[in-house]
Amino acid sequence: MPELPEVEALAHHLREHAVGRTVHRVDVASLQVLKTFDPPWTVLVGRPVTGAGRHGKHLDLDCDGIHLIVHLARAGWLRWSDTLAAPPPKPGRGPLALRVHLGPPGEGPGFDLTEAGTKKGLAAWIVRDPAEVPSIARLGPDALSLSRDDLAALFAGRGERLKTALTDQTLLAGIGNAYSDEVMHTARLSPYATAGKLPDDAVDRLHEALTTVLTDAVTRSVGQSAARLKGEKRSGLRVHARTGLPCPVCADTVREVSFADRNFQYCPTCQTGGKPLADRRMSKLLK
Repeated sequence: MPELPEVEALAHHLREHAVGRTVHRVDVASLQVLKTFDPPWTVLVGRPVTGAGRHGKHLDLDCDGIHLIVHLARAGWLRWSDTLAAPPPKPGRGPLALRVHLGPPGEGPGFDLTEAGTKKGLAAWIVRDPAEVPSIARLGPDALSLSRDDLAALFAGRGERLKTALTDQTLLAGIGNAYSDEVMHTARLSPYATAGKLPDDAVDRLHEALTTVLTDAVTRSVGQSAARLKGEKRSGLRVHARTGLPCPVCADTVREVSFADRNFQYCPTCQTGGKPLADRRMSKLLK
């Protein structure tokens, strides 16, 4: 799933390449991706693109006061093209969900919103105010906006595991499965630590890791073409999606805990005092 660094990089790309252009046509290949009907998607046509930004993991294209908000979910992506094909796409075929022409079709640039796989989560809203999008209205503070004391106050009294707290968008916006693994590894904290019971020195390490990991990832990502962002993300990961490989810090084997619809990775030596965490799925397989 694209997280804060990748969505920020996509917003930067749109600021560089889309702002100042005019929406010439919008092709809707999948009606289910549109979550609003008023204003209609046709209102975008003829409007200039005046800005691009981010709300947590939501991408925001500002078309002179009308916002196209996109959440890419797990398998969605934005694909930029310097020249988009003129023929309208056939609805319901392939991964294409929405196409935005920012020049004469067949002559000008624009972008496709696509989603791979059969499990669909890509969503788009057309609104006058981003706060009209329910998932934006519920967002907690942005992960890169917090001071050390803000983070401590946010987690005070929380009873959930640290992994759960870091990925709860209503508590902290922008971090998903991958960067939460990276932040906890850098901070040398267990995913199963209780968020509200971290000692002061652990909060210090967590805030420093949060800032460093996300800022470094944004720096690596911004300026990359949309097509290269996924590869750039993978190249910067130290534990996430590296099960069985050596930890780059201590050379211990990176372990995994699996759930029904997701998994996470960690280093026992760096994060859990050398003790592997319980993995219920593997425990069941071994019985």
